[in-house]
Amino acid sequence: MEALFRHSPISLVIWDRELRCIWFNDSVHNHDIYGSELELGGHVTDVLRVRHPEFLQYAMEIVLSTDVPVLGHELRPAAARANDGYYSVALIRLDGPDGRPLGVCSIALKVGTGQQGGRLGLLNEAKSRIGTDLDPLVTSQRLAETAVPNLADYVTIDLVEAVPLDKEPLRRLKSTDTSIPGFYRAGAASIHADLRESLWARGTPVYVPPASPFTAVLTSRRSYFEPVLDTSPGTWLDSDPDRARVIRQTGMHSLMIVPLQARGATLGISVFVRSQNPVPFNRTDLTLAEELSARAALIIDNALRYTRERTAALAIQRHLMPHHLSGGSAVEVATRYLPADTHGGVGGDWFDVIKLSDCRVALVVGDVVGHGVNAALTMGRLRATIRALSKLEVRPDELLRLMDELAIDIARDCSDEGEGASTAPGIGATCLYGVYDPGTRRCTFASAGHPPPLIVSPDGSVDFAEVPPGAPIGVGLGSFESADVEVAGNSVIALYSDGLIEMDHDVDRGLQELRTALAAPVSSLDDLCASVVDTLAPDGPVDDDITLLLARTHPAAAY
Repeated sequence: MEALFRHSPISLVIWDRELRCIWFNDSVHNHDIYGSELELGGHVTDVLRVRHPEFLQYAMEIVLSTDVPVLGHELRPAAARANDGYYSVALIRLDGPDGRPLGVCSIALKVGTGQQGGRLGLLNEAKSRIGTDLDPLVTSQRLAETAVPNLADYVTIDLVEAVPLDKEPLRRLKSTDTSIPGFYRAGAASIHADLRESLWARGTPVYVPPASPFTAVLTSRRSYFEPVLDTSPGTWLDSDPDRARVIRQTGMHSLMIVPLQARGATLGISVFVRSQNPVPFNRTDLTLAEELSARAALIIDNALRYTRERTAALAIQRHLMPHHLSGGSAVEVATRYLPADTHGGVGGDWFDVIKLSDCRVALVVGDVVGHGVNAALTMGRLRATIRALSKLEVRPDELLRLMDELAIDIARDCSDEGEGASTAPGIGATCLYGVYDPGTRRCTFASAGHPPPLIVSPDGSVDFAEVPPGAPIGVGLGSFESADVEVAGNSVIALYSDGLIEMDHDVDRGLQELRTALAAPVSSLDDLCASVVDTLAPDGPVDDDITLLLARTHPAAAY
């Protein structure tokens, strides 16, 4: 310990929450990034003798607020020449016993000459931060934040795609006298918290002159490199007065624009700028910017593909789902449907309430295997088929048997294997189909591999209905059984998908939690529906859709 604190080549400094020095080891006197008379109580920007100490202050503030360590931060002595050594600094938040931050510990080590170590550190940081989320906006923002301040003072990520931002396509936006809508801003980061360099907020269209480095990068698909930004008359800035004004006001003096390319497509551009850092970008900086952009572009492309498919699947799902359900004189109904928020995309859950003869009503909940557009389309087919078959007034077990046969036929029609195929790939679903008869106070259920329904009695007790599970639709076993369940007036019949009970991957526990939630005293059926979903899935669905259908039988006096 003595060697670490007194004779180590590593300098240790502890800063309080106001970033004032409260402790340091003897090694700080051997490092030229600190003042010769280092004293306790000095602020970080006063103690350090480096280029742009405010960069380190910014990084420390981030560590204090997020508790995410910073590794490989580069510091260069104020008097260092281009080929002199630099210091690699790590920043770690120090917390008290109550978990509240007390300050920051900085650990500095002189690396030697050159910039390779710091660049590898930045690439490693990018690898760990970029790609953990399939949201194009999140990925874009993380790329921008990773490059500030170690590489640039200001970074923007602008995409040509409108889909993830839920905006109008760029081609539909009006141009101005001097600019065209070229991008949507997806990410922005700066050494200034107020983003004073940015003319456009995230999510808004970015306008550029028709002839500018930004449009040239899109056309040529090659980076634009202007280490010393020319702001004199006669340049492209003449046709972009607003951008020229901001450049002069903030002191921007070095520029790199890199295309975001993935799988042969150009998704947009990343822009790197230096203003307060007086050192112009060099070719090594450009190489690093291109590597960072290439990594991010692949993730952004994956995110865009996922977003497009999920948006399409949601649109199909919402179009094919019933919009106005009514149980007629037999039951009052309330429903909830929450699409999954996963890499797989929206699933194929559905529910339905179908009026039959003699005031009877069919209650349906189903769950198609898989996610995405195919699952949504399959759901639409199955829902339409069940609606058609319900008009035949057959028993629930016979209806599921017919559904199973039709699902196999549909799969064979869609299969590349032709009529000789013995299996039915691509079609698979669970389904619970019940017919409630208010005259007999019975509900006849049949299940195709679906979780059992629950009955909430007027006295508040909740029980599972005993329904033979059966095989899923599309398997081809064709063996289903119906079960009659007595349902008193003013009872609640609950049908649901497995997404509601598998939040913690413990189905038995999920079923019991659902049973408890249904017993909660609430004023209305819709309130009960909301209460159940909020209790079992307070953060919304993750891995699977959530579907809940509640039907309250009318009192006996109604008949």
